[in-house]
Amino acid sequence: MKTSFSSVESLVYEIKKEMFLNQDIHHLVSPSAYDTAWLTMIPDPTQVDKPKFESCLNWVLNNQNAGGFWGESYAEDLPTIDTLPATLASMVALKTWNLGEENIARGLAFIHTTAEVILEQHRHHLPRWFAIVLPAMTELAQAAGLDLVFSQRSKRVLSDLFHQRQQILKMTCMENPVDYSQQKIPSLLWYLESLPPTYHVDEQNIMKHVSGDGSIFQSPAATASAYLRTGSSKCLEYLEFLVQKCPNGAVPAEYPLDEELIKLCLVDHVQRLGLAEHFEEEIEDILKLVYKNLRKQDFEPTNRRLVAAKLYKDALAFRLLRMQGHDVKPSCFCWFLQHADTLEYIEQNCEQLTSVLYNVYRATDVMFRREYELEEARAFSRKLLEKSISFSCKDDDLVIFPGLHKLIKHELTLPWITRLDQLDQRMWIEENKISPLWIGKASFYRLFHLQHEKLVQLANENYKLRQSVYAEELEQLRRWSKESGLREIGFGREKTAYCYFAVAASSCLPRDSVVRLIVAKIAILITVADDFYDVEGSTRELKILTKAIQRWNGEDLTGHSKIIFDALCDLVMDISRKYNHQREGSKFLKGIRDIWQETFGSWMVERTWSDTGYRASLDEYLDIGMISIGAHTIILPACCFLSQDYPIEKLKPDNYGKITKLFMSAARLLNDTQSYQKEQKDGKMNMVLLHLDENPNAKIDGSIAYVKGILEEKTKEFLEIVLMDDGPEEMPKSCKHFHLSCMKVFHMFFNSTNLFDSEEELLNDIKKAICIPPDLDSQISDLYLPPPPEKEEILQISARWDVNTTQHFLHGNGKESVV
Repeated sequence: MKTSFSSVESLVYEIKKEMFLNQDIHHLVSPSAYDTAWLTMIPDPTQVDKPKFESCLNWVLNNQNAGGFWGESYAEDLPTIDTLPATLASMVALKTWNLGEENIARGLAFIHTTAEVILEQHRHHLPRWFAIVLPAMTELAQAAGLDLVFSQRSKRVLSDLFHQRQQILKMTCMENPVDYSQQKIPSLLWYLESLPPTYHVDEQNIMKHVSGDGSIFQSPAATASAYLRTGSSKCLEYLEFLVQKCPNGAVPAEYPLDEELIKLCLVDHVQRLGLAEHFEEEIEDILKLVYKNLRKQDFEPTNRRLVAAKLYKDALAFRLLRMQGHDVKPSCFCWFLQHADTLEYIEQNCEQLTSVLYNVYRATDVMFRREYELEEARAFSRKLLEKSISFSCKDDDLVIFPGLHKLIKHELTLPWITRLDQLDQRMWIEENKISPLWIGKASFYRLFHLQHEKLVQLANENYKLRQSVYAEELEQLRRWSKESGLREIGFGREKTAYCYFAVAASSCLPRDSVVRLIVAKIAILITVADDFYDVEGSTRELKILTKAIQRWNGEDLTGHSKIIFDALCDLVMDISRKYNHQREGSKFLKGIRDIWQETFGSWMVERTWSDTGYRASLDEYLDIGMISIGAHTIILPACCFLSQDYPIEKLKPDNYGKITKLFMSAARLLNDTQSYQKEQKDGKMNMVLLHLDENPNAKIDGSIAYVKGILEEKTKEFLEIVLMDDGPEEMPKSCKHFHLSCMKVFHMFFNSTNLFDSEEELLNDIKKAICIPPDLDSQISDLYLPPPPEKEEILQISARWDVNTTQHFLHGNGKESVV
């Protein structure tokens, strides 16, 4: 079914209304079935045979999934690992009040039929929190009289989990068990509801850790357990206020929620789905407020539990704000580098902090010159991320969010500056099955599934709509290339698809923009003409063609020279006519001609150098090379279409802006680091080879490193000017961002090899960008669960009930079971 623009607009309107205009941020975060179940277990102090929070009980009764489980799923009826403790807790909550017989039977059937599959799938990489929580919920369910029947394979896994829990508790008991500041792992009081009776925590120690709002580390489940153990009125007030904020009875896994963090995560999610163009005002409003608040903040967390959350948030804020043009310094998130104990904590717990380190690493993508803190943060986070993905069997985050492993590997393998936006967006659409926002106590806090589904639907529809536009434009481009004679000229590289793919996949130009075709046509013409000067044309032919270009008259041209000149003349006039509808058409036409004359002149200079054996200096070579690469020839006409505020004077060779000059020189250096072998064979000049000539004692690797060093500094300077709104060069933001998109294209083509000259290496990416819709079922197909139990099986399980009370266990007086 073909995607329509109206269907995309309709979804945009719905999402704006539901997600951005609604002031109550709580509806954006998925509720926690686990925490809601714990509040359901609390009796009313005035009527102990009734629940204190009836709305929570009703939510548990009415929100069991079709598969029999409570909690989140990757897709319909495909549960995540944290559904096991959530389902056990929910069944105990219902059993506490002797309600929901059929719900419990379906839950038991889920445990019986599915627990083994989930546990076996993750057997060798069960996270630490799971080893604390699942054994406790198993004991709680058994104490409640629930008939838990596990297979022998599941029992072995559970036995390992019980042993792992014993080791965690033993390690923590070696020092003060509740003195959080002395521990190398998250405070076990955060998991108070899951601590066994043998791990004694007295009332005094519990109350010592009740915060000002009445919570235990802002965890509803832990606070519910604290109230059941102590009867603290302060804890009860916290829980009552929480339920008032959640009228439907479903509470989040943490409260109070960090509203600013939720909004930052939402912005990041929307941008990575490729939807920023539809929510520009909303994104700008959120980031302006974050920036305003960021400037007021001046504290570093002393509580280790807060380190991960604050670092996650600060790194994310830094990246989003800097990309939006705000003036933010690395110190706003690099504070962790100044504290040896914090670094030690992160290193020792890196397997629990993968998502945090991933955010830190991404924040360092937008590094400016002399930002040494970012260099240190990048090296530190990269080292630990490499460790995490190599030992992913121990990584909590990678178990909860399986797609994170692929995303991290992709991030470490291909730097952000080398990746095209559309392909990144496609990966995020395909890999992001559960919409994680940030890592919490025992799972990711996730975007509420209904909002997530709408966003993914919009992203998918938007992606397919763009593909339909791109496919049509590519066909137009192929016809133009053939009709102009360039496609079948008989020599050189045929790069029609490559050129269009580069501009289409690298930027989110408006759907109806003429810029894509203009840029692609210019790039195709440059490729053919450059090959003519490099390989096919004789010196005499090239001199005649160059003179014809300088006087803009090709009457005496024949053969290939005439085809190239006629294609150029027609293209320039076509571009000029399109621009003529706006303003200053004659100045624009002259400016475009001047750029082409300069570019052809530079090709002639390089051909002359090659013919005569002249060896230019490094500076002399770069002055010509940054013109002959043709980067400015591509980008400057496009800027005039992107913004009416772009000054025509910038088209004059002596008036190129700083951003444009940095882009030109970087493009040349990128090309030279990957083409020096070919050019050495052909007897041509190259920056790497010239450095090698000027430094007889140098080796080729050293010369490559020298050129890459210059490139790195120019790229950092380029980013600084592009991303700073109040930077040294005034240029419309749309033009700055298009410079960045084109810079990323050159980095993509010449990152580790010369992809532009390859025959087929980019074909798969081209298909993904233009032809093949996103695969929303990828990754999920790798997970298998048995079908939900039949009604007869549910009735059999229901008949085996043993009606017991759970109050003795909830108050911390139960006995530890042996699995």
